[in-house]
Amino acid sequence: MKKIEKGRQFVTEHLTLFRCLVCDQPYDHLNENSLVCVNGHQIDLNKRGSLVFLNHAVNTEYDDKMLAARRRVLAAGLFDGIIDAVGRALPDTPQTLLDVGTGEGTPLMRLLERRQVGDTAVGFDISKAGINLATQLTTDAFFTVADLAQLPFNDQSFDSVIEFFSPSAYREFNRVAKPNGHLVKVIPASGYLKELREMLYPTTSENHTYDNTRVRELFAAHYPDMTSEHVTYSWTIPMDLWVDLLHMTPLHWGARPEAQAAAEQKQLTQVTVDVLVLSTNINKNI
Repeated sequence: MKKIEKGRQFVTEHLTLFRCLVCDQPYDHLNENSLVCVNGHQIDLNKRGSLVFLNHAVNTEYDDKMLAARRRVLAAGLFDGIIDAVGRALPDTPQTLLDVGTGEGTPLMRLLERRQVGDTAVGFDISKAGINLATQLTTDAFFTVADLAQLPFNDQSFDSVIEFFSPSAYREFNRVAKPNGHLVKVIPASGYLKELREMLYPTTSENHTYDNTRVRELFAAHYPDMTSEHVTYSWTIPMDLWVDLLHMTPLHWGARPEAQAAAEQKQLTQVTVDVLVLSTNINKNI
């Protein structure tokens, strides 16, 4: 099946998930490869079987090279312990899942492979490069380009919303989640990739260490009944993925060029994964 045919099949079967960003009304039918809303506005599936809900260009440092490096490292298993924890935080019944800031899609794909319960999954990202890579994966998930601040989904459409290191828009999450739906958010803890931080930044730099207090407290302010699981492990770095690991995270963006060059010559054998997995039942009365 061609990608556009697969995308058309998904949208046909799950048309009720999507809403028009022009008038905020549901799409009510598919005309060949075009979704059409009740007021006649339409959006077309592209040849990758994806939808692009942005009408403006977005500059992002997540370019093709960085995303490809990220794909190789995540395919080698860097996030597998995190993905397992996210799976534990979700119900073991089939979910309609929304993956926020899905990037190149590997975490969502691997989560679905582990669950094997018949989830319906949508991953979105503001990065067209990321979504283009995601559509190359062998998965039943549907991928789309969208803005976190204005989600192209109907109210109360998703059983669960998940985030792997993504920014949040809690008002939108509350809107698109079903009553008592689940929200699972992964945030770095102080030890996350600490070896890279210490290698790339001097002790005088604010990037030499990390504190997630503000992010954690904001989540708790929105969802006082939240729970938190601390997940930490040491990951053995494949010999051929050291440079990819350095370049797959935003950590290298602010590092001095000479620090980046020096780090590439000092390959480590292991790196620390250290995160908090925050979860809650979304209550519409909050």
